[in-house]
Amino acid sequence: MSETPRSRETEGDTSTGLPQRRIGHAFAHTPHRSDGRSPQTPRGARQPDPGGRPGTIPPVPGRPATSLAPFGALCAFCALLFALITWQVLVSGPLLVPDEEFSRAVVRAVPDPVTERLSDLGNIPVALPVLALAMAYAAWRGRRPAALTAGLAMVTVPALIVPLKEWTARPGPLEPWAAGYFPSGHTATSLVAYVGAALLIAPYTRRPWPVPLSLALAALTAAGLILRGFHWPLDVVASVLMCTPLLLVVRRVAGPGGRREGDRETGREGGRAG
Repeated sequence: MSETPRSRETEGDTSTGLPQRRIGHAFAHTPHRSDGRSPQTPRGARQPDPGGRPGTIPPVPGRPATSLAPFGALCAFCALLFALITWQVLVSGPLLVPDEEFSRAVVRAVPDPVTERLSDLGNIPVALPVLALAMAYAAWRGRRPAALTAGLAMVTVPALIVPLKEWTARPGPLEPWAAGYFPSGHTATSLVAYVGAALLIAPYTRRPWPVPLSLALAALTAAGLILRGFHWPLDVVASVLMCTPLLLVVRRVAGPGGRREGDRETGREGGRAG
């Protein structure tokens, strides 16, 4: 039997080592793992080194984990100040003296037609449609939890305001015979409606203008109420303190991470439809 190149090569090789893998074109682009297992991805996954240091694992998309401590501390601070002001209103405490003096100094300092228009920004027929449109847009973009949270915040406003007005029964600056001015319902309505709407649409705007604009609208509403004599300054401050935790919850649900989740959900629905 004649010798073949393969047999001659075998006879000439006197080493007793293990056969070596030939690096050819088939192995040039095939990933291998040090533990011998097959890779789970087409290009292979990099594992942590033996020392326990993390490897270069691709980041997982989604909202980064954040601490709840600042959120809880701010909510507790607002609740504490709100309780202090409410207590002063109930007992006619010394905190009401500078509040009433300031109100008497600024009431009617601006023409009534101007302050009345500013106060009207807190009317439900004016503020609520703005929030409703923003909720509809957010739901259309796939962010239904954020839209629902903003709607629940708006529903919570009268549920808190009405009992507090009846409980405190504070008279107004220009109508001392009337009662039910604490806290300011118009301020709470404008703040939750405008800022809540801004938080829903802010992730989809190129510039961060919605939130500053909404805060300006709420501030103009509060200024109109004080300058016209519809509310004491502390009525407005108490409403801001009461609504801040509600808006913080809306912001947490409707933050930038909510946009990514909504876009991914919309993309999955579009992919299934296609």
